[in-house]
Amino acid sequence: MIRKVAIVCGPVLATVVLAIGVAQVGFAQSRDGKAKPGQAKESQQPQAKGDLVELKLKLPKPAFKGTPANAPPGTRIKKPTGKPRPPFMAPKGTKNVARDKPVTSSDMEPIIGEIPFVTDGDKEANEGSYVELGFGVQWVQIDLKKKYQMHAILVWHYHMTARIYHDVVVQVADDKDFISNVRTVFSNDHDNSAGLGLGKEYEYWETFEGLLIDAKGVEARYLRLYSSGNTSDDQNHYTEVEVYALPAK
Repeated sequence: MIRKVAIVCGPVLATVVLAIGVAQVGFAQSRDGKAKPGQAKESQQPQAKGDLVELKLKLPKPAFKGTPANAPPGTRIKKPTGKPRPPFMAPKGTKNVARDKPVTSSDMEPIIGEIPFVTDGDKEANEGSYVELGFGVQWVQIDLKKKYQMHAILVWHYHMTARIYHDVVVQVADDKDFISNVRTVFSNDHDNSAGLGLGKEYEYWETFEGLLIDAKGVEARYLRLYSSGNTSDDQNHYTEVEVYALPAK
């Protein structure tokens, strides 16, 4: 009927009727949120600021299969899923900025290996790939040389055998002495035995996947990683640390 009236009454009325029709379609679309046939559907979600992409991680070869069924007494550990770790999403351009960066330690005369092993790129479970520090609370510190926006921190201790490291704490700061603007990005020290505050994270079995920490974009230049022995011995070990980041704005 509308089409017939438009033809009889001329182009002016046709324009008015067409406008009414469009308005009715628009009203119907706004009520049910669905596009009508022949009309483009509008995006319901705005594009997120900064596209996220899967972070491509190169993992070392596994030195053993699975993990022990029972955790040692006194440890707080989540039951392993037996599945690969889910992909980690990070902003485009995020890359490892820790490679070959200077490393210092609370124990500058390690029992085995050299302190620079921590950032030399060798993360395989081989003799000669790790540094062994003394007993008690020990740390290694990485100077990224400038401030970065950190999105993921990947840590391998000794992963030739399954073991759990105690009091694993990761902090970042703006100065090398860790005095100003110190922030904890990971801690599983549930009893504050390391003296750095109570941690809420779970302990974990050391494997070839390493510990992947979501740093949530924290900005800092220095990174310090603590531990206090493990379930196999009292020593502290580091095979490799990677920091996936973007330059700070």
